[in-house]
Amino acid sequence: MRSELFSADNLEKESSQPGLRLQNSKLLKAELNGEFMARQGSMVAYQGQVQFEALGSGGLGKFLKQKLTGEGVPLMKISGQGDVFLAENAADIHLIDLEPGDGLSINGANVLAFDASLNYDIKMVQGVGVASNAGLFNCVFTGHGRIAVTTKGTPVVLSVDQPTYVDPQAAICWSANLQTGYHRAEQLGLGTLLGRTTGERFTMSFAGQGFVVVQPSEEPPGGLAGAAGGQQQSGGLLGNILGN
Repeated sequence: MRSELFSADNLEKESSQPGLRLQNSKLLKAELNGEFMARQGSMVAYQGQVQFEALGSGGLGKFLKQKLTGEGVPLMKISGQGDVFLAENAADIHLIDLEPGDGLSINGANVLAFDASLNYDIKMVQGVGVASNAGLFNCVFTGHGRIAVTTKGTPVVLSVDQPTYVDPQAAICWSANLQTGYHRAEQLGLGTLLGRTTGERFTMSFAGQGFVVVQPSEEPPGGLAGAAGGQQQSGGLLGNILGN
């Protein structure tokens, strides 16, 4: 049988080392010898002796935070030996390696899979009074290991070495050590009073040393911010609980 479908570009990529790697820009391959965590429902194929276990949000504490905030990652633990392929609605997949001392703040909806050695928690996005892509809360990953994240389209990675402003619905993830806030981009004037708008009323601001990943697509806000229609909210007691 002959077809361009069977070209080397589409054949399964093999490696002698276990772990997460790209099969192509839309497919993640996990060469499994142990366990890793993945978004529920993201498996598209597997070979070998593989077990799947639903974990919810990854523990009671994260379950409660997910219910309170609308943020989190619905997880399954994948263990055994074999090859597992994952995808999420044909989104582009990117791999990020975290080292000890690193921290990654990311919208939970953009988490596809990660090494079991990584830790994550749900944290309030400090200084942001309007809806970010993840709402007012994000998942923060720390530790040593690899995480696979998704974007709609090819993103741009901005180095934050000067004041940086991003559409809050296009911000996917950023260095957790950055200082975040919000900035009024649209100038108030007669046009605003008459109902005219640029569509760019607020942006997220980033300061410090690090990076921000921006996708070429705007996602509607989720979590508490989405439920409130993107209105400014006070963290209050909930913020004190989740911000720690």
